[in-house]
Amino acid sequence: MIRIAHISDTHITGESAYKGYAYDLISNEVNRLNFDFVVHTGDVTNNGLREEYERAEYELKKIRKPLVVVPGNHDVRNVGYDLFEKFIGPLNGVYEFKDGVLIWVDSTIPDLSDGRIGKHKFRWLKKKLEEYSDRRIKIVAAHHHLVPLPNTGRERNVLYNAGDVLDLLLRHDVTLYLCGHKHVPNVYRVEDLVVVNAGCASCRKTRRGDVNSYNIVTIHDDGKAEVTIRRLTGEEVRAEHKPVRPKLFVPRGKRLFRIVQLSETKVSDRVYFRRKVLENVVNLINDNLKPDLVIHNGDLVDMGIERNFQKAVEFWEKIEAPKLIVPGHSDMTYLGYELFPEYFGEPETVSMGEFTFIPVSTPQYETEIGVVGRFGQKKLEKEIENAENFKVVFMHHNVVPIPKSRERGFLEDAGDVLKLLTEKGVELVLTGHGGNAFAVRVERTIIINAGSVSWELHRNPFGNSFNVIDIYPCMVIAFEVQATWGSRRLLGVWKLKGPRAGGS
Repeated sequence: MIRIAHISDTHITGESAYKGYAYDLISNEVNRLNFDFVVHTGDVTNNGLREEYERAEYELKKIRKPLVVVPGNHDVRNVGYDLFEKFIGPLNGVYEFKDGVLIWVDSTIPDLSDGRIGKHKFRWLKKKLEEYSDRRIKIVAAHHHLVPLPNTGRERNVLYNAGDVLDLLLRHDVTLYLCGHKHVPNVYRVEDLVVVNAGCASCRKTRRGDVNSYNIVTIHDDGKAEVTIRRLTGEEVRAEHKPVRPKLFVPRGKRLFRIVQLSETKVSDRVYFRRKVLENVVNLINDNLKPDLVIHNGDLVDMGIERNFQKAVEFWEKIEAPKLIVPGHSDMTYLGYELFPEYFGEPETVSMGEFTFIPVSTPQYETEIGVVGRFGQKKLEKEIENAENFKVVFMHHNVVPIPKSRERGFLEDAGDVLKLLTEKGVELVLTGHGGNAFAVRVERTIIINAGSVSWELHRNPFGNSFNVIDIYPCMVIAFEVQATWGSRRLLGVWKLKGPRAGGS
């Protein structure tokens, strides 16, 4: 068993922003309790100034346990990255412990709040994960958050290449990702990866009137991870996650439902629109796949002009199965706000047998950035609560980062929306932004993104594609289908819990 104290965002300075008494309370408690080592995930200082580093060096010595410190965006202000190495230690490194390894990575960009694990550091991280692939426990630590966080206002400063980093960690069976940055404590299970954000240990800038806190992380010999968010008020919030084993599932019972998921058809006169590919997909759907429902996750047209919508309707009407659609950001350009509802109607919640399909319209006029909004979240929450059966929420914008797509806060309230979806027990979320297929389970919510089905300017090495999602009594299986050849690639298999799991 390994026990870790996780602190972050001390923001040590001579100014009133720093709460020295809070830091002393936490450091004394850490020294008193049984921890194998301590991880500080950045923003040690407030402005990266020399006098702050001099004080930080003194304050950090109060922790009398092995200590790993990761640089944060405040630490690299004013060329503070040079001072970090002088007063604290290396910006990137490896700490080995019994049965495991901790790899920390500098995710900062000088003088910006945004984060990035760039090409060279990404390759270094990949090499280290391969080098220590035999370790039972693999921990990666960086300053910036990996998945959107609730209660942070507008979602921003997630790693620019968060999707690539998340994919890398999942592929290498990383146990734990530790980070800070947004001053919000939070724990998510993403497949078998436990993503742990720390709140701020000793800074006055907390969210929603919260208090200072730190995390206690315990990894047991059976792989179970326990995380306790411990606030200075004495309040504790616990989360527990155990890896899913075995990984191989066999469907039991008859298939309940089949969904074909499309996105980014981008119908237009432009050379980038692959008309023949889309015609082939329509034939595949009608002749071979025969789904119970086709869902289009937006960007039906390239630009919101009447000529494009007229052509899109021709394709849409050729699909013989029942169909649902939500608008994407390109659908809302020019006259799209008027034309989309005229040609396709306003998205509405639909029930089909044991399944309820809840649309969320996220695009905003003339921008790639989407939003659900506080009003929209309340409406969504009510619709989820009113649905007593299998709930499928579908929208255009992403709620988790997508590989090979730069994250720039495309859904500006993604953190609050993701928390709503997971806490309310939504079984399946379908999105369609970013031009690449990706699927992952966060907590008990399966999230599947569709790539571009017929637009040449995509980001998918598999080519133009769409997804087929089969729902069984005990599991969900998702395949990506290559739009030209019809070949398949498994996106994921997830076991269902609850009434449909057949008692398992």
